[in-house]
Amino acid sequence: MKYTSAQANKLLKKLNDEYSALLDKEQRCRDFRAAMGEDIESVRPAYDYAKTQVRLAELEGTIRRLKHAINRFNTMQVVDGFGMTIDEMLVYIPQLTKRKSKLLEMKSRLPKERVEEQYGRQSNIIDYTYTNYDLTAVETDYEKAADELSRAQLALDAVNQRESFEFG
Repeated sequence: MKYTSAQANKLLKKLNDEYSALLDKEQRCRDFRAAMGEDIESVRPAYDYAKTQVRLAELEGTIRRLKHAINRFNTMQVVDGFGMTIDEMLVYIPQLTKRKSKLLEMKSRLPKERVEEQYGRQSNIIDYTYTNYDLTAVETDYEKAADELSRAQLALDAVNQRESFEFG
């Protein structure tokens, strides 16, 4: 069956949720308490060890194969307009995000700011912090980084929605 990356990741989430739920159910059912004199069979939770282990193994295998298929797709599929694979884009986007955050902090600074406290206590000495960079250049670089990040995210979303690979 053919899946887009977006569809495959939704399927992966569904499989991981089913796996976690089954593990949780097993944890709650594999042993139980009964009071002295209580009919043990009336409080015994339904649990089939062999059937549970088979289903867990099936889910593990499917999850493993699906993640491998997604990883192969990500390392081979090139994102339009970037000349990078999805795998590279998944590194590039966080790099852009980090750069954008740094530039936002830098562009938000005043050229000269008064420092109110030093080492956690008030002081009679007035200190100032000065920017040691061109605010206009930082603002320009911030806009470029923000635009590039948006462009990268949209391109990645498009390829994840459009291109497909075989799984199943």
